Amino acid sequence: MTCILTGGYTQKFWSVFKNGGFILRTMHKLDEVLRKIRQLELHTRHLVKSSFSGCYHSAFKGGGMHFDEVREYAPGDEIRSIDWNVTARLDVPYVKKFVEERELIVMLVVDVSASASFGSLCLSKREFATEIASILAFSASRNNDRVGLALFSDRVELFIPPKKGRPHVLRLFREMLLFEPKGRCTDFSTVFETLNHVLHRRAIVFVLSDFLVSDLSKHFIAASRRHDIIALLIMDPVEILLPNVGVVTFEDAESGCQVEFDSSKKRVIEEFVRLESRRRNTQREVLQNFGIDVVPFYTNEGIVPPLRAFFKQRKRKLL
Repeated sequence: MTCILTGGYTQKFWSVFKNGGFILRTMHKLDEVLRKIRQLELHTRHLVKSSFSGCYHSAFKGGGMHFDEVREYAPGDEIRSIDWNVTARLDVPYVKKFVEERELIVMLVVDVSASASFGSLCLSKREFATEIASILAFSASRNNDRVGLALFSDRVELFIPPKKGRPHVLRLFREMLLFEPKGRCTDFSTVFETLNHVLHRRAIVFVLSDFLVSDLSKHFIAASRRHDIIALLIMDPVEILLPNVGVVTFEDAESGCQVEFDSSKKRVIEEFVRLESRRRNTQREVLQNFGIDVVPFYTNEGIVPPLRAFFKQRKRKLL
């Protein structure tokens, strides 16, 4: 027996079917999103507690010192800290006590251009960068610092101002995991122009990118004069050493340009390694000459060792 729905009944039936299907799909997607965020939070929380406890706090100084109180002088106190007005009034030496203003502004600047989607292993460069950024966000939150997020390609795709609190950090997790960019290329100038415009205090800015650009924008250098810039270089092993797969065609994910060569030829591989090594070394020298720390990460290796080494290096600088 065939059932035929006609007129308004047909329209209502399909309306309910479509809306119901949409709701089911939306609920399924929402459950998947919440699951991913929860997994990322648990993983990040564990890493921060087990591997980075105290490292973040000791690696960065606060924004300055502010007066806390005066107290009676004790042997060993710095003579220059004596409050002479209080001392003269009470006829007993008193010293001023200052405490470090610890609250920092931390910005996570994450490259979401087309090249960041590449990954020869289980994680793409963007997914790998998301894990690093999540550790930094959670560390900043535990330190009671304000943390913000900027996703960029050839434009600023998303900007979230720095705030405190777990709900805010979870929002950053969600955006880093799910945001769909519109641009394909990489342009550092646009995101640093935005940061210089909206951040009125000096901030710690972590830039997570593969840095696959021909030159570093002058805005990148200008930003380093206003903020503490740390370049986190995300690399896939295939971008460092090509596997022997015979004749292969490579396509630039951002420009669409294609090039074909024979990866089985030793001379080709050696030339590729030489040129890529020279490009990255030149970039590193340029950044370091302007006081920008460069921390390399490889998607086939762990996150913890290079990040912990960086924190220790920064701590030694402050001593």
